[in-house]
Amino acid sequence: MAKLIEDYALIGDCRTAALVAKDGSLDWLCLPRFDSPAAFAAILGTPDHGRWLLAPVAEPKRITRSYRGDTLILETLYETEDGEAVVVDCMSMLDDAADVLRMVEGRRGAVRFRTEFRPRFDYGSATPWVRSEDGRGVIAVCGPETLHLSGPAPVAIEDWTARAEFEVHEGMKVPFVLTWHPSHLAIKDPVDPVAAIEATARWWEEWAGRCQYRGAYRQAVIRSLITLKALTYQPTGGIVAAPTTSLPETIGGIRNWDYRYCWLRDATFTLTALLQSGYRDEADAWRQWLLRAVAGKGEEVHIMYGLAGERRLPETELPWLPGYEDSRPVRIGNGAYDQFQLDVYGEAMACLHLARHYGMSAEADDWRIERELLARLEQVWREPDEGIWEVRGESRHFTHSKLMAWVGFDRAVKDVERFGLAGHVDRWRELRDKLHAEICDRSFNKRRNAFTQSYDSEDLDASVLVMMEVGFLPPDDPRLVGTVAAIEKELMHGGFVDRYRTESGVDGLEGTEGAFLLCTFWLADNYALMGRLDDAKRIFEGVLAVCNDVGLLAEEYDVKARRQLGNFPQAFSHLGLVNTAWHLHRAGREGASRPLD
Repeated sequence: MAKLIEDYALIGDCRTAALVAKDGSLDWLCLPRFDSPAAFAAILGTPDHGRWLLAPVAEPKRITRSYRGDTLILETLYETEDGEAVVVDCMSMLDDAADVLRMVEGRRGAVRFRTEFRPRFDYGSATPWVRSEDGRGVIAVCGPETLHLSGPAPVAIEDWTARAEFEVHEGMKVPFVLTWHPSHLAIKDPVDPVAAIEATARWWEEWAGRCQYRGAYRQAVIRSLITLKALTYQPTGGIVAAPTTSLPETIGGIRNWDYRYCWLRDATFTLTALLQSGYRDEADAWRQWLLRAVAGKGEEVHIMYGLAGERRLPETELPWLPGYEDSRPVRIGNGAYDQFQLDVYGEAMACLHLARHYGMSAEADDWRIERELLARLEQVWREPDEGIWEVRGESRHFTHSKLMAWVGFDRAVKDVERFGLAGHVDRWRELRDKLHAEICDRSFNKRRNAFTQSYDSEDLDASVLVMMEVGFLPPDDPRLVGTVAAIEKELMHGGFVDRYRTESGVDGLEGTEGAFLLCTFWLADNYALMGRLDDAKRIFEGVLAVCNDVGLLAEEYDVKARRQLGNFPQAFSHLGLVNTAWHLHRAGREGASRPLD
């Protein structure tokens, strides 16, 4: 039986990440980067597609887990008839090596454990040569890759799988270290696992200690920020949307996408969350990644990039993987990378404007890059696009896309007015005003008393909730009040908000999806901006209630089945959590929050 998505917890080293289930099975790990082929892919298939199990032999009476304080060190307590033991899981922050540390600690009585080390490279399609070396542990080699597992338990190797059993007593520690390296290089001595775990704990505690949020939801905010840090690719500053691919938006459906890349539209939400919370270095690294990614001709800008700014992310299906709960196809790469999405120009401009607002230093080339983006925006703002939701149906004049084009011109005008930069401010101001009038004329449906999904449309879309956040209209404008009311009535179910009605066919895909957690946070933000603080808290706390036992959120939530859906954990969801918590914090002090424009 497949595990629920929320049965998993995250460990990582700011280069890659692993998902570990409650039953002790490490079922997903790409090495050495987030977007590398997986060496353990059981979450998208079966144990035969790769996993590393470390769990009691007997069925536990109870399993409880938590992160150790404000760290990314996972501790899972297993209680059996004969005793209690904890498995400590983390990835080392000591060096650049991809070290997975797993240690069993006896707490009471005696507990017999088993481990099953079954690596399968290239997303479960390549079986490595697995051998045991005296004094070195287990070596798994396949083509360019090697995994080296060291530990004190003697292993038996059969069917290209290493297995062992051992017993732990109170006070005992049984550590294992897994290291990846290119197969043509010599195997290095493993790190001291006990020392590495303690050093990693100190690293995360120091990082979390910089958080400046002191509001009512501090623990949820810190856990979300730690998750966002874990999704950061340290060498470049890029932040992946999620560490997984193809976890479905509906069980058994085809809406399964690869999220192990960096999206430009995450830019403003990311910078806002980091800067408000006191993480200036991370915000600047993200800003620098953004500038490097979009540098060059404005017409060549993509909507998303690889961890280091790679531009080509072709989409491929992996037919040998049956998918999570038979949700096919499993995809790697993302065909949306070369879509035309008008909103990304505004997202980039808003992000860099926000950086100036917070006093982050900028170089002369930064403004030149922005002016190139603006020149392209001037050429294309009238065109239809695929929109924020990356539809695979026909292009449209999506309201959110036009709104973000307005944001691009608006922030350019403000950069000139507030920071003394040189530019065609009169032309940008004229285009901004023209776009504002056009959106109000063609996107506002008088019969529905709401802004709709696209020009001259009847359909609703939760992305229009961003209007209030970017300062397009004041929160008390009757058109925005009507829009919120319409979304409450038609897109909200059980306290959660859908992106849009999938049955409209706008996205060109079959099937349905769960409620979108970021959209739910946006509704809470709108309430906070409108001064409806009790409603904002109710919605926000409703989402907090569906976090898993270690505080993690996927992309979506199935209100009927009461389970998480989509790639996990999702940066968008945790960004939304942090930013909504700040809205509530400000609203609690001032009666209402305010847009950051």
